[in-house]
Amino acid sequence: MNPGSLNKRITFQLFTESINENGFSVESWQDVMSVWAMIKTLNGREYYQAATTQNENSIRFIIRYTTGLHPDMRIVYNLRHFDIESIINDDEANKTMTIMCKEVII
Repeated sequence: MNPGSLNKRITFQLFTESINENGFSVESWQDVMSVWAMIKTLNGREYYQAATTQNENSIRFIIRYTTGLHPDMRIVYNLRHFDIESIINDDEANKTMTIMCKEVII
């Protein structure tokens, strides 16, 4: 893999719930980590397969292998939010990971 192709900065966030000073429950997204990524849009057959499941805004991020990621997180990139659908360890080689996401329209 060419490290120069990882040229987009993305942030992983985790949904948390805490209690504020007034005793009320506050729900928010907390930043977990920021990494460099390559963004790949779906093409050809992948695009049509995604369209059959109503995932018109599907996208995949490719990052260096890291631990601690799970599908309960979301990704923030350029003020856009993406729900993680799956995390794939490419070829089980612990070198890169492909993260399939669906954009959240706010």
